[in-house]
Amino acid sequence: MGLCVRAGQAVFGEDGCMKAIRQGQCAVLLMDGRASPATRDKYRWACFHAQTPMGELPEGMLYGATGKPGVAMAIRPGGLAEQIQGILPVRAPDQPMTSANKCGGASVE
Repeated sequence: MGLCVRAGQAVFGEDGCMKAIRQGQCAVLLMDGRASPATRDKYRWACFHAQTPMGELPEGMLYGATGKPGVAMAIRPGGLAEQIQGILPVRAPDQPMTSANKCGGASVE
């Protein structure tokens, strides 16, 4: 992950990651374990629709490996993304939303 940052193949920040996913410039999205459920749902929804593989990391691993704050990192297509997909447990999201009411919004119950 640190090599991706040094090679300029990593995108951080919510806006940057979402833009990369929507434009097809994200080969894999890595999400830190400290991401909130709402953030997880947002990225899962975007990755589901773009058919972008997604990996969830243990809490603090993203910052420890890259030195960058944040809860998600989009990795651009290329050899480094392929290597990460081979090493880390990455898969395509099978469901767009995981909230209790399956709507992604506030509960009306």
